[in-house]
Order: sequence, then C-alpha cells, then structure tokens
Amino acid sequence: MLTAMEANLRLLAAYAAVARAASFTAAAAEMHVSQSSLSRAVAELERLLGAQLLERDTRNVQLTAAGVETLRVAEQIVSAHRSGMKELERYLLGESGVVAVATLPSVAAVLLPRVISDFRGRRPLVTLRIMDGLEQVVLGRVLSGDADFAISTVGAAPEQLEHRPLIRDRFYAVLPERHPLAAQESVTWEELAREPFLAVGPESSVRRLTDAAFAQAGAAVTLAAEAGSVATVGGLVTAGLGVSAMPALVLPLMGAGSLVYRPLTEPVVDRRLDVVVRARRTLPLATSAFLDLLDTFRRELRDLPTGVSWNRD
Repeated sequence: MLTAMEANLRLLAAYAAVARAASFTAAAAEMHVSQSSLSRAVAELERLLGAQLLERDTRNVQLTAAGVETLRVAEQIVSAHRSGMKELERYLLGESGVVAVATLPSVAAVLLPRVISDFRGRRPLVTLRIMDGLEQVVLGRVLSGDADFAISTVGAAPEQLEHRPLIRDRFYAVLPERHPLAAQESVTWEELAREPFLAVGPESSVRRLTDAAFAQAGAAVTLAAEAGSVATVGGLVTAGLGVSAMPALVLPLMGAGSLVYRPLTEPVVDRRLDVVVRARRTLPLATSAFLDLLDTFRRELRDLPTGVSWNRD
C-alpha cells in the first residue's frame, strides 16, 4: 500500500492536471510534457494506491469514485506545497521571517521605532521581536540565540560577542525645575555630587557609568536613594528629593514630571551603544537587511535626539 513519500508531488501534480482537464492531451499541453509521460505517471500512482482512478476510452477520461477523492487530496497537497515553497522563498530572500533584537529600554523606546518604521515600509512581511532589559540580560539573549543581535552598552562582555559601533549618548544632569543648578547652562560632576543623588540600581549599566564618572571627577557622592527604573528616579527628582544623571536617550523615559536637563561636564561622559552579534554566526537575511538599514542610518547621519550622536569610529 502507498506510503506518504511514495506518492510524490510529481505523480500527484500529473494526476491532478489530467483529472481537471479530463484529457491527457490538454494536461500534457498545460504541463509542457509528453502524453506518454503523463500516462506513465498516472499509472504509477494507481499502482501505488492500489485503485483505479480514471476510466479511459479513445475519446474520454472519466474519474472513478477513488479518482474524485484522490483529486481532492492531490490538489490540497500540491497547493500546500506551492504555498510553502513561496513562503520559503520569501524567507530566503529576507522578505519574511522574524528579526529578534535584544536591547536596552531606552533604545527600544526612542531609537528603534524610526528604524523599524522605515524597515517595515520596505519589508512589511517581516516581524520585529524586541526584547528589552538590562545589559547582562540583553547580552545573554544573544549568547543563548534567543536574539539575533543586541544594541547595548558593553561592559565586561564575553569573547564570543562581536561589537559594531553605533551611537554615543551623552550624560545630562537631571534636576528639579527650581533647583539652583537649573539656572546654569551646564553642570559639572563635582557640582552634582554636592547634592543628594538619586541613582538606578547597581545592576544597571547607567549606574556603572555614573559611579565611574564621579570617581574620575574625584567627587564623593551622597546616595539619597536608588530605584529599579528610571521612571521612579524621575518621580523622586520631580518631588525634590535629589538630583540624578542620565544619558540623553533615557530622558524621555523619566516620566511627565517637571524636570530640567543640563549637559554634564568635567568630564564629558558618553554612553557608548554598540550592535552586538555572536561571533561566527550566520544571521537570517531579514536580520542582515535590518542591520544594513541601521548602518545606513549611521552613515547618513540621520536625525537623533539632542545629546545623541552616531558613532563614526
């Protein structure tokens, strides 16, 4: 009796063409093959099925009851195969599929939307899967294969990861609206350290960079409070409980409170954000196309928020 693989697509497609046309001559012309090859294909399918599918005479081809049912199933199989192959072709051309990116929340909310909008206009069948989180979580998703690439700060990153420069993100002082330092055009880290400081938690890359900046300035900071999210820090600053320091890309996430932002100097500190991929991994074509578009944005110096600049290194 027939096995699933024995009745191959060639036999099913040949039979379906003959059955629909009710003619070997018309089906042969449609498929651009000889009548004898079609006849052999139908005979082989009948042998595999152990059933007669067609009743033939010199003029007509009639379907038996088994032939009617076989035509129904054959058309389903052939149609599904054609549909699947078209879907595969779109994927292999990078026109469909999923681009999985792991990134910091500020990148996901502020930088990526404009790139995604452009990309979706070019490849509307591609889905973007965005996984935001803290630096180590983001890099871990690339190492595990959950994400195709990451956009992240890079601290003590594993050797299995490769980095491509993307943007620089300047740090700003975050101040209550009526704070005395808000009257200045810029604020030094030493000046900021004299105020009660509101920080994000130690697991954040922002915290690592602010700690390093205060150390570079030789300033001892008084930590008033720390919180897990930048929105919480923004609320605390709005309430007048202290000051903070955040990269420019983070500022839109600090909430709707009345805050003032001033560039930090002495030293000027930039948060470097890179595209991070796993070394020696072949990326899906859709992902490569997204990264190419992102690099086009970088090379063409597309507009960025104040305090954020494309890294040309």
